Amino acid sequence: MKTSAHWINHFTTNLTKQRINWDLAPALTPQQVKVILPSLQAWQLGETSDGYTLIKAANRYAWRTSDADYVKAVELFIKEEQKHGENLGRYLDALHQPRIKKNLGDSLFRWMRHFNTSMEAWTLVVVTVESTAQIFYQALKDATNCELLKQICTDILIDEAYHITFQTDRLAVIYDNRSAWGKTWRKYFYQSFFYGTAIVVWAAHYQLFRAGGNTFKGYIKKMHHKYLKTLNQITTLHLFEVA
Repeated sequence: MKTSAHWINHFTTNLTKQRINWDLAPALTPQQVKVILPSLQAWQLGETSDGYTLIKAANRYAWRTSDADYVKAVELFIKEEQKHGENLGRYLDALHQPRIKKNLGDSLFRWMRHFNTSMEAWTLVVVTVESTAQIFYQALKDATNCELLKQICTDILIDEAYHITFQTDRLAVIYDNRSAWGKTWRKYFYQSFFYGTAIVVWAAHYQLFRAGGNTFKGYIKKMHHKYLKTLNQITTLHLFEVA
């Protein structure tokens, strides 16, 4: 597993990279705007969290594990997510469309986060949501021929790949410290949460996913592949070690 210091360096460097040409103008048809706008607005809102409760959880975890650098790494991770939100918001501004302030799915997620003080739960949620985000942003990228939107999505997709590694590595460490029984029931809980969340995300954004070339069957197949590379890899390897 890479150290927290490594991730601090990665996120600090990555935040300096400019992959978007903002001299480009949006190029969408009215029909494309109609299809992608609700999902674009919802994900833009979701990317703008201040991360307060996540930082609190990270502080508790860092204190218990004597890993002070981890808090800074999490803060930089949040800053990168906020960059995504600002870029999506800037695109909405260019479309002369509003940045929404409330969304049912986002409100429920934020409510859940308010009561979440567990680093394990946080990393599980982030691994799951960012796995769906990879498919979402690829679908958004493929849904139109707008070069500016494609560049925004490419920038996010590059970042998300590292985000998943950052969170998966940490979840593996947390999982490894559980008892044999704790590992066993967590394997099934992780799996249920992952696929349950995937279905909820599809239900909320199926029009965008379909516009980007996805069927429900194809979407679930992609999510299954991501599950095998993340949560299943953690639980299977570590259960094998216990056995």
